[in-house]
Amino acid sequence: MKKIIPFKKEILFDNNVSEITSISLEHNLKVKDNNLISGSFIINGEYKINDNSTNTEEFNYELPCDINLDDRYSIENIRIDIDDFYYEVINSSILQVNIDVLIDNLKEKELNQISEIELQKTVLEYPEEELVRKEYNVEKVIEEKERCIEEEAPVSSLFDTFGKDDEAYKTYKVYIVREGDSIESIVQKYEINRDDLEQYNDLTEINLGDKLIIPSLYNEKD
Repeated sequence: MKKIIPFKKEILFDNNVSEITSISLEHNLKVKDNNLISGSFIINGEYKINDNSTNTEEFNYELPCDINLDDRYSIENIRIDIDDFYYEVINSSILQVNIDVLIDNLKEKELNQISEIELQKTVLEYPEEELVRKEYNVEKVIEEKERCIEEEAPVSSLFDTFGKDDEAYKTYKVYIVREGDSIESIVQKYEINRDDLEQYNDLTEINLGDKLIIPSLYNEKD
C-alpha cells in the first residue's frame, strides 16, 4: 500500500528574490517509535536578487518534518521517498515549497495484532463516523475486542464472588455495549431474561463501552 503525505512550507529570504536559478531537495526522514516518521528536508540552490543581475546568491534551508501514521498501519519495512516537488516565488522575499512524501510498503495490521489498548481507544474514543472515515470495519473491531477480552481474561477472575454450588450457568461471555444497544435488545440477542442478566450486572444505567456479563444456561445433555 502507498500513501502520499503533502508538506507545504513558506521560506522567508533575507534578500529580494527575483528568480530561482537552481534548486535541489534532499531528506533524512526516518521511522521513529509509535508510528512516527521524523526528520528534515534540506533545500539549497541559487537565486537572482533582480532580473538584471548576472550574479547569483546561494541559499540553504533545513525544514523539520514529523509525520504521524495511524496506529492501524504497520511501519515495518516501509520505504520513504519524495514523490513530487515543486516551488513558487510568492513575492520578493518568500519562496513556497510543496513536497509530496511517498510512503511505500505500508501494511494494515491484522485485527489480532492490534493491542487491547489500541482496540479500547479505537472503539471508545472515536465515534462511529470517525471510524468509518478512517476506513475501520466498526463491527469487526468491536467483535475482535470482545474476543480478546473473552480469551485473555480468565472467567474465574470475573466471577470470584459467585457461589459455585448454586450456580445455574456453566459459561459466560463479556459483551461490550455498542451504540444503540438497550437492555431489551441485549436480552433478545442472547435469549436470556432480564432477571438473569440483572443477577450478574448493574442494569440501572448502561453506557457505550460498558462490559456486561452474559450467562449461558447449563444444558444437562452437555
